[in-house]
Amino acid sequence: MDILIIISLIIFGVLAGVLGGFLGTGGCVIMLPALYFLYNYDLPIAIGTTITAVIITATSGSIAHIRIKNVDYRTVAVVASSGGLGAVVGSLVFQYLTTELSILKMVLGLAFLYVSIRMIYEGLLRGRRVEKTGNVVPGTTLVKTLIGFGIGTLTGIVGLGGGYALVPSFIYLLGSPVKIAVGTSLLSFISMAAISGGFKIVQGIVDVVAALSLGAGTAVGAQIGARLVPKVPAWLIKLIFGIVFLYVSLKFVFSIFGITI
Repeated sequence: MDILIIISLIIFGVLAGVLGGFLGTGGCVIMLPALYFLYNYDLPIAIGTTITAVIITATSGSIAHIRIKNVDYRTVAVVASSGGLGAVVGSLVFQYLTTELSILKMVLGLAFLYVSIRMIYEGLLRGRRVEKTGNVVPGTTLVKTLIGFGIGTLTGIVGLGGGYALVPSFIYLLGSPVKIAVGTSLLSFISMAAISGGFKIVQGIVDVVAALSLGAGTAVGAQIGARLVPKVPAWLIKLIFGIVFLYVSLKFVFSIFGITI
């Protein structure tokens, strides 16, 4: 791989990491469309490379949150184990979908549509939501198991799911404090990313150099993003990226019909 491309991937990883560290969404929602639409990777390889890179991102972010005690370890044990099982199931489904790209694009389009709606909604709230306090993620073991398995399956299929699915599930479904939701999500997601990435490496659909370049960038960017939280209004960033992800969603869906936007 050309050294200039590697450098550009590292820089893009930093940008993705900044957003992920700032909003607690993870860098995958930036990296995947970038690899597919900007770097012209085949969709299965873009997915495989993204989820492999996210292993580094989630691990780096988890260490930071462990240090500041933003992790509910009991919830991690449940979600990581059920999510790992879901990642196995999702990865097996993904093997079939690599030959059914129209279905894969539709799933991704819907996934990014969810991300965009969530971000636009939170952006329009302009910080009016009352934050909850505490140091645990509420909810029963059964509910957490179902959440973990469902998101793990999604991760195995489309290489997404950590921040953009786990964090809002913890916050809106279980009533978790935001900081605990983000830290617990990152640590829980490592097993899902590792299993999903491992399957895709074995399948030969991961650009390892690109994954390492992006992962290194996001690990640095996440630290920068975390420090920006007190300085930039989160609602504005969410609103802007919500609109961007709406465009990404439509781009995936329209591409099924050969329409370029």
